Amino acid sequence: MVIGHFGFGLGAKKFAQKVSLGLLFMAVQWADLLWPVLLLLNVEHVDLQPGNPKFPLVFTDYPVTHSLLMGIVWGLCFGFIYWLVRKDIRGAFVLGICVVSHWVLDLVVHLPDLPLFPGSSPKVGLGLWNWPVLTGVVEAALFVTGTVLYLRATRAKNAAGKWGFWLLVVLLVVAHVAGLLSPMPASAHAIGWAAQYQWIFVVLGFWVDRNRSASI
Repeated sequence: MVIGHFGFGLGAKKFAQKVSLGLLFMAVQWADLLWPVLLLLNVEHVDLQPGNPKFPLVFTDYPVTHSLLMGIVWGLCFGFIYWLVRKDIRGAFVLGICVVSHWVLDLVVHLPDLPLFPGSSPKVGLGLWNWPVLTGVVEAALFVTGTVLYLRATRAKNAAGKWGFWLLVVLLVVAHVAGLLSPMPASAHAIGWAAQYQWIFVVLGFWVDRNRSASI
């Protein structure tokens, strides 16, 4: 799941209007922002299956970023750090939920490869990826719902806030489609470098949100 996570971040703005969209994006995608870094450092691992176009990647080892226990730990860290800086308990709670939401949403689509905790853990996953069309419908529904909630929660202060938001939406959709159609990466390290593009959306989230204000 990719664009569905960003949809969750967009929708979360309605419940934490003091939190920047960039920070919400960072929270919902923290697992996937940290994962490519750990791939490059050979801390976590993924196997490539060139002969399996339906499931070209096998997530063999990613307990730091994609186990339920570590998701909760990262969520507590996110929320606590935000509370220390902003003293906003509501925003801290929403950020924590956003971090953990990544594992929950991945649980729906992944094959049984998500660990519950680091070490010798059972691995779970409901396998919605076995039905690509249904996966697309679910992700699109999450993204559209999040977009609507964000638009209801905020209003543009200027042209950058209005058109910048729609530029962000278009780029998210384009990146999602490009990811589905892109050829098999050459190696795990290539994935690690390529996945750094996600930081662009974090930066754009901060920029767009700076040019919008709460609608209430």
